[in-house]
This record gives sequence, C-alpha cells and structure tokens, in this order.
Amino acid sequence: GKIADHTRTTITVRIDLGSRHPCVYHKRSMRVPSIIRLSHSFTAISRFSASSTVLQMSSASAASEFAAYVPPKVWVWEKGDEGNKFASINRPTAGAQEEKQLPIGKHALQLHSLATPNGQKVTILLEEMLAAGIEAADYDAWIVDIMKGEQFGSGFVDINPNSKIPTLMDYSVKENPVRVFESGSILLYLSEKFNGAFLPAAKRTEVMNWLFWQMGSAPYLGGGFGHFYAYAAEKQKYPIERFAMEIKRQLDVLNNQLADKEYMVGDEYTIADIAIWPWYGNFVLGKLYGDAATFLNVEEDFPHVLRWARMIAERPGVKRGRIVNKSWGDDGQLPNRHDASDFDKVEVAEEATSAKL
Repeated sequence: GKIADHTRTTITVRIDLGSRHPCVYHKRSMRVPSIIRLSHSFTAISRFSASSTVLQMSSASAASEFAAYVPPKVWVWEKGDEGNKFASINRPTAGAQEEKQLPIGKHALQLHSLATPNGQKVTILLEEMLAAGIEAADYDAWIVDIMKGEQFGSGFVDINPNSKIPTLMDYSVKENPVRVFESGSILLYLSEKFNGAFLPAAKRTEVMNWLFWQMGSAPYLGGGFGHFYAYAAEKQKYPIERFAMEIKRQLDVLNNQLADKEYMVGDEYTIADIAIWPWYGNFVLGKLYGDAATFLNVEEDFPHVLRWARMIAERPGVKRGRIVNKSWGDDGQLPNRHDASDFDKVEVAEEATSAKL
C-alpha cells in the first residue's frame, strides 16, 4: 500500500543499514494519514526513495505494518483541528459559552434557525400554512450562524439546551411562552396548534410513522454518509461504503413507498413529506454533498423518489421556505424573514444579478 502526502501528521522514518533487508540509510520527514501509525518493525519495506514522499510496502504485510487507531482506556478531548469543517464548533460539553440574548420580532412565533435540511422543515411548513390561509402562522425567522457558535449563546441555550437549530418560541400567550426544539417536535407542535394542518386525523398514525422514520434515519445521511463523503479531511473507504450502503437502502425504502403513492402517505401532502423532503428530496436533486447523488446513482435506481422530489420542489411554499435563514448560494437567500414582502426583495436581487450576467 501507499501512504500519500496529504495530511498534517508528520513522522520521521529511519532505515537502518543493519537491517537484514538491504536498504539505503536515509532520514527524512514524510506525512501520513493521521488515523494510522507506522509500526516499529520495518521488515516489510521493499523500497524507500529519497526523492519521493511515498513509502512503498509489500501488499501482503502492509496491513500488519500499519496498525489501526487503538482507542485509549479513557478518551480525552484534544482540542484542535479534528480534520473536518465543523471541528471549530464541535466540543464534548453542553451549555452557554457567552452571554447573548436573542432578538424578538413582531410575531408570536419566533424562529431561530439556519437553512440546513432540519431548518428548512420548519420554514417550509410555516410558508405552506401561510399559503393555506393560516394567517396566525406568520413568523419572524432569525438566522443562527452555527459556524460562529451562535447556538452557544445564553439566550439560545435557554430555549434549546441541546444548542441545535431549529428552535422556536411561541409567545401567543405572553404570560406563558412555549419553547419548542427538535425539528420533528416543532412540526408536530405547529400542526396541532393550527387544528391539524398537514396532519390529517384519518392518517395521523401513518404520518407519525414516517415523521419518526425521518428523524431516526437522516443522521445516517447527514452525520454518516454526508460527513465522510463531503466534509471529512480524508476520504476513507470503510465509512463511505458503510454509509453509502445504508443510504441506498433508505432511498429504496422511500422508492418502494412512493411507487404507488403521490405523497408519502397517499394522495395528501403532510408533515411527513415536509420532514423528509429537505433531506432526501434535496439529496436526490443534487443539492447536498456535491456529486453524491451521481455517486449513488439515484437517477436510475430511485425514479419514484425523484418524481416526488421534483414535484414538491415546485410548490410555492417550498420555494419560499427553503431559502429562509439562508445566506449562501446562488439560488436565493433570505437570512432573516419578518414579513411575506421580504421575498420580493429576494426576487429583485436575483433579477439584478441576472441582468449583470
């Protein structure tokens, strides 16, 4: 096998002339993946070139010469660059890290979120409710920059001790405001608050089945496959293949369910669709994790999921909801939302950009 020069960990290799395998004595620095270690024995070395940063070993003994990560008896967090884009905000502790209160707008519903798939679930539902004529569902949506650690401010932690978006405050009853966190809980709360909107009584149990399926399955798509395929500093075969297999299986579950149904539970659009689409719909449409949809061959393997994803993507409420609390990309941005007229500003900005191009 080869150790490629592409990571931060540096070791020094010294080949002794006294080895029973003739080698050129040389001392140099070379870089190896941080997840493996060079063993003390060098009997498997077949060639070491001073002009190259590659150490070549016989394939038969490579596995034994390089040991896998051996966990210590007690894990201790070593703060620093853990090799992924979220290393700066990951930590093994909970609680507020700074005093910072959250803003409050004019509406009873105050959402603090970001346009990740979990955040999109809530803004899509709220926009769908408004489109359905539920005026009391109007809301203020404040962006939370998780890369800056804003979810660890005291005001945010008071609402959500887990420091994750999305988080909702309902001030409908000012003397007794209600905090709601976890995206699935927020969807259920809002549906029940507004007389079962997008949660038909006759299909409630089936909707709940798929809502909880999404909550349990998506971590494998995001924290599993997405992390190792798109965000980890090094692409490693084992985790990518392990999670690729699971995501293919999950997509097949959806494909089978949608084979004879317009929406997840039949002919009605529900919070099951609203929960699943931001993750799996965005994924099959190529909006998550770079070329991952091509990698998993979704176009050929999951036609029913694609049909469903494309159909939902065309809904006006989805088009609006998916860009709320979004501050990146070229397909619409609305970092903070306080009124329906805010979307007009997005359209004007997009038209101006198109004109320049």
